[in-house]
Amino acid sequence: MSKFKGRAKCIPKDRDAIFLPFQSAWIKDESRLKLMEKSRQIGISWSTAYAADERAAAVGARYDEWVSSRDDIQARLFIEDCKLWAGIMGMAAKDLGEMVLDAERKVSAYVLQFASGKRIHSMSSNPDAQAGKRGSRILDEFALHADQRKLWAIAYPGITWGGSMEVISTHRGSHSFFNGLVREARHGGNPKKISLHRVTLQDALEQGFLYKLQQALPADAEQQAMDEAQYFDFVKSGAADAESFDQEYMCIPADDDSKFLEYGLITACEYLGGTDWHRDLQGPFQGQLYCGVDIGRKKDLTVLWVVEKLGDVFYTRHVETMEKMRKSDQEKILYPWFDIADRICIDATGLGIGWTDDAQDKFGEDRVEGVTFTAQVKEKLAYPLRGAMEDRKVRIPEDPKIRADLRKVQKVTTTAGNIRFVAESTPDGHADRFWALALALHAGSNPSAPIEYTSGGMRESSQSLGDFVHGY
Repeated sequence: MSKFKGRAKCIPKDRDAIFLPFQSAWIKDESRLKLMEKSRQIGISWSTAYAADERAAAVGARYDEWVSSRDDIQARLFIEDCKLWAGIMGMAAKDLGEMVLDAERKVSAYVLQFASGKRIHSMSSNPDAQAGKRGSRILDEFALHADQRKLWAIAYPGITWGGSMEVISTHRGSHSFFNGLVREARHGGNPKKISLHRVTLQDALEQGFLYKLQQALPADAEQQAMDEAQYFDFVKSGAADAESFDQEYMCIPADDDSKFLEYGLITACEYLGGTDWHRDLQGPFQGQLYCGVDIGRKKDLTVLWVVEKLGDVFYTRHVETMEKMRKSDQEKILYPWFDIADRICIDATGLGIGWTDDAQDKFGEDRVEGVTFTAQVKEKLAYPLRGAMEDRKVRIPEDPKIRADLRKVQKVTTTAGNIRFVAESTPDGHADRFWALALALHAGSNPSAPIEYTSGGMRESSQSLGDFVHGY
């Protein structure tokens, strides 16, 4: 429960005011370098578009605005916000549409030109798009970029001859370059002279955000009947987990030191927004298909994860979760995928033994491998998954539940020096998606030469992983 309990709705005295205090503070800040760590969906990008319009449209404006967004969809949304503000403020602005900036590198931007002659260029996340361009920079959702350090390194020289650079983002793990900038500015003497802003969901609510939101929502929206405390709890209950809520809404970066997969590692492997990654049973498929299945029945989820291997990259094509379903009903979902897959690895731990036996009877032991989870086998599955992510050889959906599930796994060392992989169990699973993906990658890795365990560690063998664990 938030500290808003018992408070009445926070309504600004001036109902005609356009911006809330934290938005106005951001707009009015004319610092050369400024950084915003923020909650999701509190109107910062909207406010930033207004400020960009003001700078580009001003009489005697000297600099173009170069905006880097997460993906093409966000780039288009930003320029739409700029067009909206230009219309509201009566600015003479012409939408030039999508313009090619570099044909060789396939770099383009959505461009809005003002009567001043200056333009706002809204681009997707390719850092190279910032190279060689002079003028102000806006780096939106900075921590979601695959290479934050490179983006900063290329964008920053662009303001050498004037202009400003704004960095805006929610957090993506404690090891991110973005969080390094925040810590340096707040606790490291601020050598870059960054003007640092921080707005959590609670901060925004205290400054009248809910009233603004209710004005924009339909009259029958459930948020209309909420006060700040209720809305805070409404948002929190909808988050994937507590860590996700803290990071997405409370400006608390997820602790990468305690997790097996860093946040930046996960997000770097996610499909860009708008990518048509999902396939049904009809495909189309051009490569080989591999399935991983983590089995659950009453407490945990059963998760089917299907990847297609193209070259040396595994592309997620289908992810399906099944909860509290009878075995026969689960098989109706699993078996059509098994029928078209080249190889399948199934969690054969506990009740998974029966699932594996039946699948092997139907599809053959050469295609279906049962994997019984032991500490050593989990290690064998977990490290290749992380290695594939480090090498960018796997693509996964941009989904908060998947992201949270991949973050659940922790590597701990026992007093005896043994490595164990543990995961917190929540109503949404027990890292079931993590192990389903790991099994899918194992199915497609090198089925002709699985592994066995020796006192010296893992080594290649003609045994299957399932043969090893059953004899362990």
